Amino acid sequence: MRVEKIKQFSVFMPNKPGALSRLVALFADHGINILGIASEVRDDSGLVRIALDNDSDASSILSKAGFSSVETGILSVEVDDKPGQLKRVADALAEGKINITTVYGTSVVGTRTSRILIAVQNADKALAILETLAAADPRTAA
Repeated sequence: MRVEKIKQFSVFMPNKPGALSRLVALFADHGINILGIASEVRDDSGLVRIALDNDSDASSILSKAGFSSVETGILSVEVDDKPGQLKRVADALAEGKINITTVYGTSVVGTRTSRILIAVQNADKALAILETLAAADPRTAA
């Protein structure tokens, strides 16, 4: 298991053709890697959550392009791609009284690693809990 704190931007945008293309082009044009992306759409508007490497200046890039966004710190948790790993992470956070507010993730077919992106109410405490969990199991320590 590998866990790190990264940036997530919640970007408010219209629900119309080309909106997502315009948004992700900003990151491509600035050489910023998108680690995860999820969206919610309601009627004529949407919210896109984008997880990025920490070294980017995405906030000013988004503002200059006219996008309204909110930056938060989230956790990127890399686990073995096998059943029960999300439960293990969720159980550890629940035991630590950490509330999960958003979760999304993926795995790549043919690899043995999945990435779970987790927004919580106390990212520093959650990071410490998951680092302890990773250290307790030598099979998953990175």
